[in-house]
Amino acid sequence: MTNEMNTLVLSLDTGDVTIQLRPDLAPNHVARIKELVSEGFYDGIIFHRVIDGFMAQCGCPKGQGTGGSSKPDLAQEFNSEPHVRGVCSMARTNNPNSANSQFFICLDDASFLDRQYTVWGVVTDGMDAVDALPKGEPPRSPGKIVSAKIG
Repeated sequence: MTNEMNTLVLSLDTGDVTIQLRPDLAPNHVARIKELVSEGFYDGIIFHRVIDGFMAQCGCPKGQGTGGSSKPDLAQEFNSEPHVRGVCSMARTNNPNSANSQFFICLDDASFLDRQYTVWGVVTDGMDAVDALPKGEPPRSPGKIVSAKIG
């Protein structure tokens, strides 16, 4: 049974993506995502790094992968959820406690990331829209989140 308050809908310029949030795995990270969504932070944010067969990353207000929100970084909530196709996880620097607003969606198995990044959700519908994002680091013409909403 889906709890609407734990459903994130990303309207991308390639289509809609539904993500089931997992507060049971990462309560503080889910709370941060919800807070940023409620503030409109992700609206208009580009996918600045999309690597075919690996992942699509977004959440940087600078569009370069070097920024975050004005909120403090989060302590890691690493968990045993595997990084497989459709899993949503927080991006970070080499510091495990540096996740802020950037996240990525796995395009394929990425088990080498397991227990080193905080998994906070899984795509339940719309992976075709994620697959359709322009590839590159950065993409020449990046895809973007048109709007993000909870429920």
